[in-house]
Amino acid sequence: MFEKSTWIRLPRTVVVGHGVLDEVGAVVDDLQLGRRPLVVTSPTPRTVAADQVVSDLEAAGLEPRVEVVEAASFESVTSVRDAATDHEASFLVGIGGGKAIDVAKMAGHEAALPFLSVPTAASHDGLVSGRGSIPAADARHSVAAEPPLAVVADTEILADAPWALTTAGCADIISNYTAVKDWRLANRLHSVDYSEYAAALSEMTAEMLVESADSIRPGLEESVWLVVKALVSSGVAMSIAGSSRPASGAEHLFSHQLDRLAPGVALHGHQVGVGTIMVEYLHTGDAGDWRVVRDALAQLGAPTTAEGLGVTPDDVVEALSTAHEIRDRYTILGAGMSASAARTVAERTGVI
Repeated sequence: MFEKSTWIRLPRTVVVGHGVLDEVGAVVDDLQLGRRPLVVTSPTPRTVAADQVVSDLEAAGLEPRVEVVEAASFESVTSVRDAATDHEASFLVGIGGGKAIDVAKMAGHEAALPFLSVPTAASHDGLVSGRGSIPAADARHSVAAEPPLAVVADTEILADAPWALTTAGCADIISNYTAVKDWRLANRLHSVDYSEYAAALSEMTAEMLVESADSIRPGLEESVWLVVKALVSSGVAMSIAGSSRPASGAEHLFSHQLDRLAPGVALHGHQVGVGTIMVEYLHTGDAGDWRVVRDALAQLGAPTTAEGLGVTPDDVVEALSTAHEIRDRYTILGAGMSASAARTVAERTGVI
């Protein structure tokens, strides 16, 4: 008797395009979310977008309250959750980059409230996914949460964000190449649950950005449009899979280990991109596609070397040789590799 079942949570509404920040009120009305939103933002995104959203919500007869977070932390999540309770909020709106959106997402999950994502930078696929990423002590924790009920991505605002944030988002998507390879490997060797549909969707987003890398340029809304579509698709793939597997493999473990060794030096997406070059080499060797990954990142203006990240060669070697210790997730790294083998991979791929 067939008894398999699954529960997939996806965004109900995705609005992307020029000037769509004005549509937040219409999205709220369409979803019938109530009258008391808690708007979660950080200092710069507040000026860029949140103040306008708050004014629009007030003009529509709603009663928003603003909560400004300075850092992505579990303390911020608790503070926002408590603010939502005090405000008797009916839903949360996260406006900003990864910091505000991850905090709002996780606080909404803890408070059992719906959450809207309004990104001001296309910096990573957490803008759409059902996971939050929070640094604590010397590590970064990926925590399950609800995906946003709606996403409103204004390409005019996103195109004006620092270009480094956009290239980090692109690199995060390109890393899906190796994440899916690791997922298939874990399925074959350890019977980890695997979804062909989620894997295909994830790979498609990576291929789309690699093939378009030479046309993605700063200040172009058309470029941001493409990147946002890829970020949305990657987030949906994770929701379908019920895990971060379609977008997180050994390259993410490498990045998380770099966070411990050289905290705050490079952007997450850039670290993941460099990790993808080396992990692709581990999967396919000299004749594989690691050069395709490297060249696409270079065309985008994303780092491809330790120097580009601002870390030392020794940091890269240590991160790659110890990345398997980060979490219990089987990847091409298996039980780990020696420091000499890690150095060889980094040298052959030009990372160091």
